[in-house]
Amino acid sequence: MKKCLSVLTAICAAWTLQAQISPYALLSIPETVKKDADIIKRLEEITFEVTDIDRSSLSVHQVITVMNEKGKRALHFAEFSDKFRILDAAEVKVFDASGKQINRYKQKDMITRGGFGDALVDDNMITYVEFPSATYPVTFEVNYNIRYKGNLFYPSFDIQDPDESVESSVFTAKVPKDLDLRYKEKNITLQPEIGELGNYKTYRWSVKNLPALKHEAGSVNPYPYVMLAPTRFKYDAFEGDLSTWKGFGAWCGSLWKGLDKFPADRVAFFNDLVKDAPNNYEKTRILYSYLQKNFRYVSIQLGIGGFRPFSADFTEKKKYGDCKALSNCMKAMLSAVGIKSYSAIINAGNNAMAMDPDFPAQISNHVILCVPMQKDTVWLECTSTIADFNVLGAFTENRNALLLTEEGGVLVSTPESKCADNVFKVHTVIDLQTDGSGSTHTNFTTTGEFKQTMKYYLDEKIDDQKEFIVNYLNFKQPDEFTFKQIENPAGFTTNLEMSYEKVHEFNAGNKLFISPRIYRFWSKTLPKSEDRKQDYYFSYPFERIDTTVFKLPAGASVEALPKPKELSCDLATYTTKYWYNETEKAVYSSAVLVLKKAKVPATSYAAIKKLFDDILMDDTQRIVIKKE
Repeated sequence: MKKCLSVLTAICAAWTLQAQISPYALLSIPETVKKDADIIKRLEEITFEVTDIDRSSLSVHQVITVMNEKGKRALHFAEFSDKFRILDAAEVKVFDASGKQINRYKQKDMITRGGFGDALVDDNMITYVEFPSATYPVTFEVNYNIRYKGNLFYPSFDIQDPDESVESSVFTAKVPKDLDLRYKEKNITLQPEIGELGNYKTYRWSVKNLPALKHEAGSVNPYPYVMLAPTRFKYDAFEGDLSTWKGFGAWCGSLWKGLDKFPADRVAFFNDLVKDAPNNYEKTRILYSYLQKNFRYVSIQLGIGGFRPFSADFTEKKKYGDCKALSNCMKAMLSAVGIKSYSAIINAGNNAMAMDPDFPAQISNHVILCVPMQKDTVWLECTSTIADFNVLGAFTENRNALLLTEEGGVLVSTPESKCADNVFKVHTVIDLQTDGSGSTHTNFTTTGEFKQTMKYYLDEKIDDQKEFIVNYLNFKQPDEFTFKQIENPAGFTTNLEMSYEKVHEFNAGNKLFISPRIYRFWSKTLPKSEDRKQDYYFSYPFERIDTTVFKLPAGASVEALPKPKELSCDLATYTTKYWYNETEKAVYSSAVLVLKKAKVPATSYAAIKKLFDDILMDDTQRIVIKKE
């Protein structure tokens, strides 16, 4: 009996020891790594090996623990593949808090489907599996390999994501000496161990016990990573040099060479279109208008098609194309009438990362067109049917673009919009009735980003327009409405006519309590400002201007008006005024909000947070109307 008990005790001790040393249990994680972490990267071992100018591979092993419900976004595996990037041997194992395996997914068990991007036709595939958990913590282990055919893209060492801590992570790169690689750390100081192994150079980056980085809403990619890029590369039989922007631009230009030509009859057609234009600026405007009215954007990404456009002749005949094809077609139109222009490769997206002048790498996802003029430069977004001539907008403004010139790539800056370029001006007249009902007549005069939004919704279905009016413009939900464009020499103007059974917010006896405007002048609550460490980004600078006129019914009078307000900080100003016009028997409400810059440094964030909080509070004031 004693012998049996001794054996049982030994077995239990062995189990306890195994749980303690298991990489899937939580006992070994330092408290500094657990603190404030929704996700913990327990173990990461990544090896990237280049074997030739157009061949490389990536091997990934990760053990990740999701600590709570807030980290559940990590409970999935997803990797894309195409003809240049082949996923192989993917496997996921899932473990409970004690380290016991509860699930396993091999690549054959995962879902693989195509066409996951915004392209109409592409050869991309995505392989994914989700493994949600009802309890936490939960740990999963991932293993997979990727084989690359073409070395334009090198993987980056992504060290940390928001609200994620790191117990141990190692990234090793092995590359032939005659090819080598380039690297640059971002948001971290981390140098690799560099060595040699025969004809190869090796680079090893490692980190341990990194505390969680808190996510701060409105920040733009503040998390640490190391960028890697080749010097020389080969992609789909096209060899190139990425050690300089000039060299990369030359490679891209070689793919585009000869594709910007039209036959003689189309050259004659475009010259006839602009024959009455007084200068190159107006010629460019006319041709851009022709492009917007007659062409549509369609994304087709097949093989090298991500970098090589359709020919201008093909695009002009079909009247469709992606960003490269439409920009190339517009370039050919301008060339046909004797105007020089350059296709410009850019990384697009609101506040997207710009190309680094000191670190050439392929991070771009879009193409626009640059047209140098004698006194200025015209920039054209050739995929949009609603963008204004020579206005880029938040999608591509204020960052570097790579011009494809005859001498190779040239990195230049796109314009930065000012607050006066994005104006949202509202004028509303409200005919108030004795019973509190009323009709409203609103004109919006808009420019820049606001104008594009208005143009878009003018063509939408009535239900979508109503959702836009209520959820985006923040108007009280109308009983009836019409939304249309009207002619106005002062600028692009849209009109909104609405009717309400109840204009006021509430009433008390014979008094009506009415908001200063029929919509919320500002509705967004900015994230908290305590201990802000990261810069905050709005989408773009702007001016919002409102004038609202309440025409009172017979027998009504003004009981009280809101107090005027003046607020200001370095990056924004806000003013309101209220008055009663006896002659018109009307109450006037005016408000002006100016945001001078889209980027708010962390040191200035508390001040602008307070200003916008005060605006929200100011909007709670009420006009009080008394009925006799």
